[in-house]
Amino acid sequence: MTLENGWEMVVGLEVHTELKTATKMFCGCANSFGSEPNTNVCPVCLGLPGSLPVLNERAIELAMAIGMALHSRIAPSTFHRKNYFYPDMPKDFQISQYDLPINSGGYLDLPDGSRVSIERAHLEEDTGKSTHLGGSGRIHGADRSLVDYNRSGVPLVEIVSGPDIRSSAQARAYAMELRGILIATGASDGRMEEGSMRIDANVSVRQSADPFGTRCEIKNLNSLRSLQRAIDYEAQRQVELIEAGGTVRQETRHWDEILAVTSTMRIKEEADDYRYFREPDLVDLAPDQAWQDRVRGELPAMPAERRAKLSSRLNEPSDAQVGAVEVVIDLGLDPFVHAAIDHGVDPSLALARAANELAAGLDGITRLSHEAFSVTLSMEQGGELSATQAKTVLGELLARGGDPKAVAAAKGFEQLSSDTLGATVAELIVQYPDEWARYRDGDEKLAQFFIGQVMKLTKGQANGKAVVGELQARR
Repeated sequence: MTLENGWEMVVGLEVHTELKTATKMFCGCANSFGSEPNTNVCPVCLGLPGSLPVLNERAIELAMAIGMALHSRIAPSTFHRKNYFYPDMPKDFQISQYDLPINSGGYLDLPDGSRVSIERAHLEEDTGKSTHLGGSGRIHGADRSLVDYNRSGVPLVEIVSGPDIRSSAQARAYAMELRGILIATGASDGRMEEGSMRIDANVSVRQSADPFGTRCEIKNLNSLRSLQRAIDYEAQRQVELIEAGGTVRQETRHWDEILAVTSTMRIKEEADDYRYFREPDLVDLAPDQAWQDRVRGELPAMPAERRAKLSSRLNEPSDAQVGAVEVVIDLGLDPFVHAAIDHGVDPSLALARAANELAAGLDGITRLSHEAFSVTLSMEQGGELSATQAKTVLGELLARGGDPKAVAAAKGFEQLSSDTLGATVAELIVQYPDEWARYRDGDEKLAQFFIGQVMKLTKGQANGKAVVGELQARR
């Protein structure tokens, strides 16, 4: 969405990602999504008197990995108590990092070449989860509320961008690229629908030459679609308010997915309102260089590097192929494509099958080996399987696993002999003389007509390339 009358939106994102640790941030309770409510709890994460936190070593390593992937500076850091009351906060404070975060600065380059700065990426603990029953599902107007403390104490990293984003589309691209990095580092599964990655958007508007305007924060956006729609709505709301003579006030707002509007939750707190003070039960965190080097050495290739590597194997990729590369990288399917290309499969074919058939059958991807994928595509490329048959074989392999050649044989996908194919084409030429005459005169679209007819007569066993070869030989 483009704002009119010279207005420009200014957006910064705060991305909260739960870390993929076995246990919580400060205790030994399981970090597991979907457990029965209030079963993964103990005196520490419930904030009971006398309990003491112990820092999760793996959470520190994942936080450093995120910082390194974002080109941040890893530095000695401290933990603070962020004080506020809410029913899902059993201690009435959250242990977080304040003025000395573990990761400072950095940047994230987007696929379109733009760069978004990173201000910080700090460690903290998650809160519990409230469920409000009755009314709109929010606390106001609810009949009663239930609290699940399983999530309380789960390790989080909050990644704060600079106010560098100028459109909702760019915000979406930033969130997608960051999600890919979080998954690549192993820090997060990126499942926004499960709340393991949540986004707050700070939105303001200004005339392009003016200083920044007053920002409003939209809380807990849990899908890319919601992120983009909420930013567009809020920016337009602020423009209309200012143009009508009103003033934007700094506040926290809620996004209503059904009504597609934002509404006031509370007047925005400042740092002083949280009464930050040093966490007395935790020592300072200062990862030494050897530890940092080990974490850095274990980092895999990031999405941008993988995207460039895969694109380099395509000959001047089309716009559609660029989109397919994005899909393949996002789903982590690029190793299949590289394996197939190394096996001699045409890069375009390998990319297309990965972006379509493998992406559609992602639930069964563990049943499909790189070799089985490569062999199936080699059979298709060599004419042993038609495109339709190859897709069917891949579907079977994703559903049940197995050997591609055995699956093809079991389904009766034997290649037609040249004699049988030639006889079938000759029969169709006699049956469709007008179409044949037009094809002979140069109407190449008729090739698809004859391919379709051959497929019907052979019950899909013919190979399209072989049919075209037979037609051309008879011209």
